[in-house]
Amino acid sequence: MWGGGREEWKHFEALVNYLAGTAMDSQRMLIDSFGRVVTDLRISVTSRCNFSCIYCHNEGLGHPPLLDDQEDGEMGPDEIGRYVRLARELGIGSVKLTGGEPLVRRDLEEIVDRCVQHVSDVSLTTNGSALAGRADALRLAGLKRVNVSLDSLDPHAFKDIRRGSLQPVLAGVRAALEAGLKPVKLNLVVMKKTMQYIPAMIDYVGGTKGLKLQLIQFMPELVHHEEWSTDMDELKEWLEKRADSVITREMHHRRIYHLNGAEVEVVDPVRNPEFCANCHRIRLTHDARLKGCLNRNGNLVSLRGLDDYGIRNAFRRVTAERVPYYGVFVRDSEGETILGRRPSSGMGERYLRP
Repeated sequence: MWGGGREEWKHFEALVNYLAGTAMDSQRMLIDSFGRVVTDLRISVTSRCNFSCIYCHNEGLGHPPLLDDQEDGEMGPDEIGRYVRLARELGIGSVKLTGGEPLVRRDLEEIVDRCVQHVSDVSLTTNGSALAGRADALRLAGLKRVNVSLDSLDPHAFKDIRRGSLQPVLAGVRAALEAGLKPVKLNLVVMKKTMQYIPAMIDYVGGTKGLKLQLIQFMPELVHHEEWSTDMDELKEWLEKRADSVITREMHHRRIYHLNGAEVEVVDPVRNPEFCANCHRIRLTHDARLKGCLNRNGNLVSLRGLDDYGIRNAFRRVTAERVPYYGVFVRDSEGETILGRRPSSGMGERYLRP
């Protein structure tokens, strides 16, 4: 069943306008050679972070530097605003700010302000540890909603996975809800170590108005711990058996399950060509390099030193070079395609309750 939500209509309208020639011509829209319309831009505002999560890939660029490390080359608010303005001219309709940890930027509210001057739909992904004191200011700057990484409600398990404290994150979630940054999506990375915490997280989300849960597949090709992977098909079967309803988002064809009062969305890109076939997103690194796919770093294009014409062409070039499925490019040290393998099953039977 098609979800029929806001973003589905956004992509549909963009394509209709393109075909009809009413809003944008082919020179002003980002459509790759496989017919995918690019409408979303994910911007990393820093590679620094105050946590050290065991699964972190830092937008595909490798583990981030610690908070107190000097980071050269971060884009300033005006620079980010310029890129967003030009992206909007090419049909980008939503922006997601990410990191590293975006809240290590003291000027994040200013960055949000620059973005919303051109694109109204601006959201944020954060570890939430510094969110409590800034949620109101971010909302006032124009931020619409947040995603908060939260892999367990157990303080000891959380610290083991995230290398940080749970309570400030929960305080940040509450502050975001109170500030109206809704929905607040909680991101749980699904791996062997976190499977056991999924039922409690579903109960927590179902019992708290304004929360949604995203179960995001661990990506071994970026962190090099294939043994941490678990069977996502088994997890989806477990959810479907208990769901009151199931819908499919247009973005990546993600499945959304409604159960126990909670909305649970599964994000499963690994070994999933369908996920890539329905991707409408490109990315901008903290140092102003465009990339067409989270998982590929071989075709990054720097925007610095370019005039507006050159930046528009860079967006078009990165879009044109997108591949239909990134998995065929991911290989281990011996040259074997990693994503041809499947993790062992049975983890759900061990950790998910009947």
